Amino acid sequence: AASLTPDSPTKELDDILQDMLGLGQGDPVSSPTPPPLTQKLSVKRKTEGGRPDTKESSSDTAASDANASTTSKKADMIDDLLGGLSSDLEKIGVRTTVKGHCASCNKCIVGKMITALGEVWHPEHFVCVECKSELSTTGFFEREGRPYCDKDYHQLFSPRCAYCKGSIVKNILTALDQSWHPDHFFCTHCGDLFGSDGFLEKDGKPYCCKDFYQLFAPQCSGCGESVRENYLTAANGTWHPECFVCADCLKPFTDGCFMELDGRPLCSQHFHSRQGTLCGGCCEPITGRCISALDRKFHPEHFVCAFCLRQLNQGIFKEEKGKPYCSPCFDKLFV
Repeated sequence: AASLTPDSPTKELDDILQDMLGLGQGDPVSSPTPPPLTQKLSVKRKTEGGRPDTKESSSDTAASDANASTTSKKADMIDDLLGGLSSDLEKIGVRTTVKGHCASCNKCIVGKMITALGEVWHPEHFVCVECKSELSTTGFFEREGRPYCDKDYHQLFSPRCAYCKGSIVKNILTALDQSWHPDHFFCTHCGDLFGSDGFLEKDGKPYCCKDFYQLFAPQCSGCGESVRENYLTAANGTWHPECFVCADCLKPFTDGCFMELDGRPLCSQHFHSRQGTLCGGCCEPITGRCISALDRKFHPEHFVCAFCLRQLNQGIFKEEKGKPYCSPCFDKLFV
């Protein structure tokens, strides 16, 4: 219902009251203030001569009450005028219908009214409980039986965006136990909106998959890329299973055994090769006793004369061009 200005109902009441007075006096009375609401219509009586003798009853008390009412607030004066008008019309036989009692001021409603929240209201009394602005020409929100304007309702009760802290009025996105404007839920690192891959969370913040793995996932000690799924932990590092191979021959450790040197995994063969512990005779790793000679190491049973192949178990030998010889063979061949 449209709201009424204070002047418009007053003018309408003035016209109605002037017409009422015209019924009794014939001529409307012009007055800057509304006539008393208790004004009675004239009672016509005939005299003995047959000519009508018109007498008009009036009340000085009613006139003084009307003058006193002009000092009240305009909204209260309008309500009193409407109530008095209804009463006087009933007294002269004109039926009036009271539309109800205003839920705000509890006074009768004779003119325009608003029906809302299961009750009736004067248009000027149906206001936002927070800012007191009229709601008669605008929409409103209800909470616990109380009306609110659009601005105050969203300010007080709408969910807040976890990013901008503003009220969420339309579309809402819920993630990480918080509410977001859809266009404010993006990767914390790069600022891009999330696609079909979704997002990953770290310390309560969302990240796209690319940035999450780049920033927080362990790096493979073999290829340097992020480790996302299956991985191995060995040699003080994290590895893709396919990247965990011998650093020299690049072959996987089929038996599950490896040796570590300077943080790099090595097969047994290349570990002993780097350490210089491959037998100079059979080229196999030496894991037990060994003989050091000719800047190499030998299994004891493999340190033999290069000519007669007898074991040099006494540790006595002679060298020729990097090969060991027993004394008899050396003397026979080179002396």
